[in-house]
Amino acid sequence: MRLQVTVSVVAAAATFAIAASAQPSPNFLIATRKGAMNLQSKYAGPLFAMARGSAPYDARIVQRNADYLLVISQMPWEDFQPNSLGLSNTKAKDAIVKDADKFKKLVDTLQSEEQKLAAAARSGDQAAVKSAVQAMGRTCNSCHEDFSDFDFRFKFE
Repeated sequence: MRLQVTVSVVAAAATFAIAASAQPSPNFLIATRKGAMNLQSKYAGPLFAMARGSAPYDARIVQRNADYLLVISQMPWEDFQPNSLGLSNTKAKDAIVKDADKFKKLVDTLQSEEQKLAAAARSGDQAAVKSAVQAMGRTCNSCHEDFSDFDFRFKFE
């Protein structure tokens, strides 16, 4: 009987250890979402510069960056887990969990705006690209204003 109890306790402990190790650490979640956000910034930045007129319009770069953003913008959202918010190495606010519906709506809006940007880029219409870039930037800024203490905002107009 004692052996069965010992085996049961060891098995339960092993099960909990495996389950715990399967969950990413808060620092890993923060690092991966920051990486995705940095990539979004890398590929959106030149588009904002073109929309402002501070960089020459290049249809090839617009198309490439718009296509990249469609993929990259799928990445960071699942890493905004409650255990990764409010820590010293993140600027993400607890409001992400408290107002999850609004956060999800802004994520959906961003992805919709990026679809419109990709379509405008394919059309070759520079004015449509500028309008789509500005709409995307407004969505980025709105989300950062509500859900991040990160001081940076895209300047696109």
